[in-house]
Amino acid sequence: MKLLVTGGAGYIGGVVVHQLVAAGHEVTVIDDLSSGYADVVPAGVEFHQMDVHDVAKVLTPDAGFDGVLHFAAKIEVGESVKYPERFWDTNVRGTLTLLDAVRAARVPRFIFSSTGSMYRATAEPSTEETEVAPQNPYAATKLMVDLMLAGEAAGHGLGAVTLRYFNAAGAVGHLGERHDPESHLIPIVLQVAAGKRDKLALYGDDYDTPDGTCVRDYIHVEDLASAHLLALDAIKPGRHEIYNLGNGNGFSNLEVIEAVRAVTGHPVPVELQARRPGDVVVGISSSAKARRELGWEPRRPDLHDIIRSAWEFYSARLG
Repeated sequence: MKLLVTGGAGYIGGVVVHQLVAAGHEVTVIDDLSSGYADVVPAGVEFHQMDVHDVAKVLTPDAGFDGVLHFAAKIEVGESVKYPERFWDTNVRGTLTLLDAVRAARVPRFIFSSTGSMYRATAEPSTEETEVAPQNPYAATKLMVDLMLAGEAAGHGLGAVTLRYFNAAGAVGHLGERHDPESHLIPIVLQVAAGKRDKLALYGDDYDTPDGTCVRDYIHVEDLASAHLLALDAIKPGRHEIYNLGNGNGFSNLEVIEAVRAVTGHPVPVELQARRPGDVVVGISSSAKARRELGWEPRRPDLHDIIRSAWEFYSARLG
């Protein structure tokens, strides 16, 4: 298939692009490089440094694209609270512009990169039927796009799939997390282990969990990416389907810290601080629907393996 990938120079988008190319697809990438890196894009892949609002310059009616995979978005929750207008502009208005181009070009397939953080937190694993209750503008923008996709499917016959990620982690060779500033737990703990940070701030150890710290579902980015290729084959015209992607297992903050110590062999000094307002206590995914309907199965669910791949990536960049 001939595929357009927005945000294909980013962390998850980049891994997906490499898998698409390996599977024999013809891929074009657009990315404004505000948080992505040009060296992520494989050699030979057509690349346009471009804002998603300008996508119609590439996604033209005569371009012959068979599908779009949409990763281009602003993702930092804290920034979304401080500057919500930036997220409405990129994540909502940008996606609406993209869908206008998709409709004009009669592209039949659309895959959307979304988040499991929009679910109301419960002690049980979140399914696609769990109540949706966005707690910040970032998650709200992702929900808005789902509403748009449902309308495009019903009104214009678009075949669309939303993949709601939980906590992407790990690396695939030279493809890993390079956020600046970094806000995700595993790369932050690795920075402490590498001596790039003095200590790790641990926010709360008195939650109602086995060791008192928050619990998250971490999924290897390679497993996450593979679901996109399966979804491409499963898309049905006029249908919008939603799938959760996670390991289905929860790992506490303390378990992550201990795993980093074990993998790296380095100390990780920890400073206990007060709870942060709004932190979800337990966030775990049920991916039963993706397993059942897409035939998807995480192949790298082990926390130590996830951290080891991230550490190898991070160590290589340290030189």
